[in-house]
Amino acid sequence: MNQLVSELARQIARYTPMDGMHITAIPELCFRRASEESEPTHTLSMPSLYVIAQGSKTATLAGESFRFDPGTYMVASVHLPVIGKITHASPQMPYLSLGLTLSPDVLMDLNKKTNPQKRGETGRGILVNPSTPPFLDAILRLVNLLDTPTDIEMLAPLIIREIFYRVMQGEQGALIRQFAVIGSYAQGISDAIHLINRDYFQLLVIEELAKKVSMSPTSLHKHFKRVTGMSPLQYQKIIRLQSARRLMLTEGLDAATAGFRVGYESPSQFNREYTRLFGRPPMRDINHLRDSLFELQ
Repeated sequence: MNQLVSELARQIARYTPMDGMHITAIPELCFRRASEESEPTHTLSMPSLYVIAQGSKTATLAGESFRFDPGTYMVASVHLPVIGKITHASPQMPYLSLGLTLSPDVLMDLNKKTNPQKRGETGRGILVNPSTPPFLDAILRLVNLLDTPTDIEMLAPLIIREIFYRVMQGEQGALIRQFAVIGSYAQGISDAIHLINRDYFQLLVIEELAKKVSMSPTSLHKHFKRVTGMSPLQYQKIIRLQSARRLMLTEGLDAATAGFRVGYESPSQFNREYTRLFGRPPMRDINHLRDSLFELQ
């Protein structure tokens, strides 16, 4: 295990000469490098697999923290608003990780062919598991394909399929499989999350959302909270506030305009909820973010 993790760190370091995110010739695969610990960062985690090769990180979802280190991996099965924090990193031993996009089609096909599940209970849409030698071996073979670009188109899909097969066979594989069962509660919640993210700026009516995903309002609320740790309305609020933050940072909008753009009618309510989530009033927070980005340049 230690040799496999060390080799993975060495390979990732080859492709990450500087801090930041690095895309690769394999569309589903990216790397990240960081030479120092980070402040808590609010992000919308994509449905993906994350593997740390060096350093450590915590991800917090609705007040519940998940820590993962070298030799562990994390899977986010749906879009989740998490607070990430790199907890161990230095110039001598930088944080090194990889992300691999999760494909619902691959999961559904694997589930049908290995251990089909019926509609069952739901669980968290995020998990942390210990890696295994076969899992890490497959990860390394995928990374090594970057040395032979002509092999990527043919072999990468096969290895990615093997990686997610290993994940589904892991200790908490059932938490992944639940999202691969047609008609399951988890799949209904996945659809609801997609709709909220698509229409986050519109008024959310629970009865209408429940009808769209073929669930009762009571079932929607119960299973949504099991997957995300929050209610649909709480989830939408965080998505709205994250989107407003992005608009102010990238498009230079003022707080009132950004709040209105994401669905807030009351500037005072927007300021209050923004401050509660991010710890600073909107413009002070944006200035702090800009100063932090400037220091990294």
